[in-house]
Amino acid sequence: MNLYKSKTYLDDLRVALAASVGIAEMKNKTILVTGATGTIGSFIVDMLLEYNKSGANITIFATSRNKERLEERFKVGKTDLLTYVTYDSLIPVEFVFSVDYIIHAGGNAHPAAFNADPVGTIRGSVVGTYNLLEYGRKHGVKRFCYISSGEVYGQGDMTVDSFDEDYSGYIDLLSPRSAYPMGKRAAETLCASYTKQYGLETVIVRPCHTYGPGITDSDSRAHAQFIRNVLNGDDIIMKSQGTQRRSYCYIADCASAILTCLIKGESGKAYNSANSGASISIARLAQIIASCAGRKVVFAEPDISDLANRTPIAKQVLSSAKLEALGWEGKYSVEEGVAHTLTILRGEL
Repeated sequence: MNLYKSKTYLDDLRVALAASVGIAEMKNKTILVTGATGTIGSFIVDMLLEYNKSGANITIFATSRNKERLEERFKVGKTDLLTYVTYDSLIPVEFVFSVDYIIHAGGNAHPAAFNADPVGTIRGSVVGTYNLLEYGRKHGVKRFCYISSGEVYGQGDMTVDSFDEDYSGYIDLLSPRSAYPMGKRAAETLCASYTKQYGLETVIVRPCHTYGPGITDSDSRAHAQFIRNVLNGDDIIMKSQGTQRRSYCYIADCASAILTCLIKGESGKAYNSANSGASISIARLAQIIASCAGRKVVFAEPDISDLANRTPIAKQVLSSAKLEALGWEGKYSVEEGVAHTLTILRGEL
């Protein structure tokens, strides 16, 4: 995938860099990014590669379980400052290098993946994070940023306007699907524990529903399915009424929020990554994507697989106040983010 030929994509990287509060502090530093072929990790790597064009001199270690995927994703943007690292989160880390920063963005992140492998999902969250924290502790990492999820808020109170970082909602402990949010909760506590017990600086980011051109073919989240539908020239097929309300964030905003928290966030604390004013229903998101592509939304009965992957969460609207207090500001409305996503991916096709 050669996203680097897209003017829109390159412009988004620059906008995200400008919105990353304190980004200059990363000059001449080293950073490890796990999950570097995923939606979030790949964009962050591309941001840093773009920043390096101005002489930032950031050494980037990009990890994935599959080296071929790394080579395919970044081959056009490859430089001497980018190193590919094959990494299995369940195996103790034996990297022969040290880094200043870690952004841990790896792991199962969509319903089909954690429904098919709930044991692997929770093990990946807890064991994988533990292995990286141990590496960070032993090698003097300056700061560890854990990419959690808005799903840690569970089935929230519908009367609450938005969930701040102190909110804690209900999660069904005996549902195998809870392997994802409970694994994220446990990993967050593990990060906070390393900060208290070992003095390792950690910061947690809880992204809301994040979309963009880095979606993969296997991503089973609703927005990813909608985008693939219209790119294939099809109408969007809704398998529910889509009344669930969500915070949505374009990847450029999510990535700048993560780098802001990595640099400026308070150690041992969590921050929501959300764009104020960008909370809508799933049905409304479908309408925006369809309208932007000149398609329409049609409704159909769900099959067994659709029902299995359906989330029990009726509302996941996250407060961005704590993040904005760091000086961060979102730049993209849902309409703008969707338009950019389709423009970039159409160019690729």
